[in-house]
Amino acid sequence: MNIVLYEPEIPSNTGNIGRTCVATGTSLHLIEPLGFSLAEKQLKRAGMDYWEELDVTTYVDWQDFLGQHPGAKLYYATTKGRHVYSEVSYEPDCYLVFGRESAGIPETILKENPDSCVRIPMIGETRSLNLANSVAIVLYEALRQNQFAGMKLEGNLHRLHWDE
Repeated sequence: MNIVLYEPEIPSNTGNIGRTCVATGTSLHLIEPLGFSLAEKQLKRAGMDYWEELDVTTYVDWQDFLGQHPGAKLYYATTKGRHVYSEVSYEPDCYLVFGRESAGIPETILKENPDSCVRIPMIGETRSLNLANSVAIVLYEALRQNQFAGMKLEGNLHRLHWDE
């Protein structure tokens, strides 16, 4: 799986998303310009000690990303989407694209890809969810559909044992 952040602005969101990517074996793709430096303390704090394990790639712009991933299956998470995120069948190597915290994915990109735009249902006039939460919601649905391939499905207690 792949997470793509289009011009992310808030370092703590990207740090949290990076940590989620490490925990799920997901690659993170960052489309510049970024609203922060990759050396920023807030980014590292949110990503904890996982950031060093993260498979992260940056791109100078959207065209650079597209040029490096020709033919990639892209899904665009947007409040403007026509399809609910859980109604889509995600391929194991797909790219889940999320936009800027303040503006989302540019509408020109969305208009070119209407059938690949997915939304998380919300009530009322809520504009959006937190970016890191949105990534987790959609990513885990995609992973679930792919049987959580390669992931640990059972946990262990630290001091006690389940069977004792």
